[in-house]
This record gives sequence, structure tokens and C-alpha cells, in this order.
Amino acid sequence: MILENIHDPHNVSAILRTCDAVGIPIVSLIYTIEKFPKIGKKSSASAFKWVEKEKFKSVAECYDHLRKNNYKIYASALRSESKSLYDLDLTGKTALVFGNEHRGVSDEAAANADELFTIPMFGMVQSLNVSVAAAVALYEAFRQRFTAGYYKNSELTVAQINSLIDEWCKK
Repeated sequence: MILENIHDPHNVSAILRTCDAVGIPIVSLIYTIEKFPKIGKKSSASAFKWVEKEKFKSVAECYDHLRKNNYKIYASALRSESKSLYDLDLTGKTALVFGNEHRGVSDEAAANADELFTIPMFGMVQSLNVSVAAAVALYEAFRQRFTAGYYKNSELTVAQINSLIDEWCKK
């Protein structure tokens, strides 16, 4: 999950909760225009401490980091060339990019993504709240991965799990 300049702390909190719910341990944060919002522990139901945050100063820095780790980057964008979320294969190493509540993802984030996607909508409005859109996309990725059997066994070793528990107990 990559969040770019999302300013509402309630949206960030809701996205972190959804990330935790589907087992995403790290969220990449790009704040080039907005300041990182102050997130209260109560509003995020403590998910803030369970999900690691990686902060980046630019889209290029974030994307380079993820590509070095073999991630495919999909940016949400209301563009004619965007694919439906449901046409994407989200079973590989995937990063989903969601942008600012008013501006969406930046032109740079869209242009440098591997592909653009939208969530199909058939009503009068063109977009969902960013936290709702992130939840829809994350649960589609979860559905694909669950169906493929990815949740049967942890990707972490017992030592890694114990190390995480130790870190979480310190928070």
C-alpha cells in the first residue's frame, strides 16, 4: 500500500486498519505536498502501532525502493486508459497507490506506475472516499490471494514472528 499526500487522519487510520485486517505489515507514505497527519491511537483502533510506516520524500524514491524488491505498482486513477481493478492479477508482489482526497494520485505517480486502475462504478458519483476505495482494492487482493491459498501458511518464520511480537510489545 502506498499513500500519497492523504491529509485526513481518519482516512489514513481507516486504511491502516484495513491493511492490518488483510495482513499487510508495511505501508509506504509519500508526503511531498501535505504534512503527514497526526493520527490518534483511538481513531485507528491501535492499528497504527501494528503496521509499519515507510516514509518517502518523493514518488521516485518510493517506486525505486519497491521495484528493487520486485513489486508491480498499480496506481488508482480516473483515466481512460485505466483498467478495472477486477482485471488485475493481484497475487504477485503488488503495491497499490492511492492519492490525495481532492487531487488523486499525482501525474508523476500515475505516469511511473506499471498500470493504472479504477474501481467500476455505476452511480452518479465518480469515486469513493479514499479509505473505502483502498478497502475495496485491498479486499480484492485478499480475495485473489486467499483463493490461491496464500493465507494457509505465514510467509514469516517463527523467529520473525517472535521478533515482531517483541517490537509490538515495546510500543
